[in-house]
Amino acid sequence: MAFRASQYFLGIAVGGALCTVPMGNETVYKYGIMPVVHRIDPERAHRMAVWCASMKLVPVRARYDEGVMRQQLLGIDFANPVGIAAGFDKHAEAVNGLFRMGFGFVEIGSVTPEPQVGNPKPRVFRLVKDEAVINRYGFNSEGHDAVAERLSALPENVGPVGVNLGKNKTSEDAAQDYVLGVRKLGEYAKYLVINVSSPNTPGLRTLQGRQQLHDLLSKVLVERDVLTERIRRKVPVFVKIAPDLSDNDKKDIAAVVMDLQVRCGVWGDYQRSTDIWPHY
Repeated sequence: MAFRASQYFLGIAVGGALCTVPMGNETVYKYGIMPVVHRIDPERAHRMAVWCASMKLVPVRARYDEGVMRQQLLGIDFANPVGIAAGFDKHAEAVNGLFRMGFGFVEIGSVTPEPQVGNPKPRVFRLVKDEAVINRYGFNSEGHDAVAERLSALPENVGPVGVNLGKNKTSEDAAQDYVLGVRKLGEYAKYLVINVSSPNTPGLRTLQGRQQLHDLLSKVLVERDVLTERIRRKVPVFVKIAPDLSDNDKKDIAAVVMDLQVRCGVWGDYQRSTDIWPHY
């Protein structure tokens, strides 16, 4: 990740400050660290945060999770139920640092087969008063090969890592993009997410239609079964759907996932495009 010298040293300063502040000290974060971060372009601030986490310049949890926090879902053990969703660590650069902070799981991505730059900048916008962010990244991704290399280097005892899969903007075969994701990255994942909800990729949301989704997931599950034979464990598959679907859309999706026995959910995604949120 390339930084100008000033950004590099600022990243070290902010990361170093984070390391010395006890977790839970909201006053220091609110009045000391965040005003500095908010002076930085939001996308650069995001990149700096990922870089800090990749270098383990992050606050460390003061104690380990109590046993009561442990969860098990679909055969996956979670130290606690609070994880970080896809969209923050898009390229699997900061997994170790994020677990160091105490997250119960880390979901990386979305990852597309081939590298793509995403939408033109500016594409990330702060809503300071609303304590929110609007992003229009558009599936910027370093591609399967780069992400696979990083995931393969993670220690065996790292916490649960989910891999969120997307399609390339110019792809003529969406289903094949997701199949390739299962084939290339599935062995490194505790679970896989088929992302068909981003409004920033042309044509992606049409994949939520009943027949389109059935065809897509059928092919994905065939490849997942091949993966199961290869790695001797079954990787759960989830579907990430849009939060603004009509009741009929939801019924169609429910019918597909029940038929194919796929886990389906709406991730708690508050970094949505202005295609969903009103303009501010």
